[in-house]
Amino acid sequence: MDKRRHGTLKKYGISQKRYKELKGFCEQYPEFLQELRNDVISPKTQNITGMPFSKTNAKVDETANIAIRRAMMEEKVKLIEETAQEASPDLWEYIIKSACYEQSFYYLQSVAEIPISYSAFFDARRYFFYLLDKRKM
Repeated sequence: MDKRRHGTLKKYGISQKRYKELKGFCEQYPEFLQELRNDVISPKTQNITGMPFSKTNAKVDETANIAIRRAMMEEKVKLIEETAQEASPDLWEYIIKSACYEQSFYYLQSVAEIPISYSAFFDARRYFFYLLDKRKM
């Protein structure tokens, strides 16, 4: 059972379901970075099956599709990072660690030595989700 407390953003006009949606988007941030850094996706070559091949068949430009997908991933990463920087220029890295990597405040306090109080950090984190909601309409 999930014992984590789910924050509320009623003050910013964000419903619990919308908050979960934004949080889920942020939790994909490591996957976006992984896909951009590893170049896992590469264009595939034509399968040689012995069957006749027609150049008039509808073919998909896989290189273009990969470029489009990478551009989308870059846009999502940029959205999260710029929103965190706007929410708090001093704490944006901690906000990303908390919102995207699900690291608790106490972990950030003890290991990463976050230079701010619990309530001040969560105010900045809530403001981050508010800005993300506005940008991701």
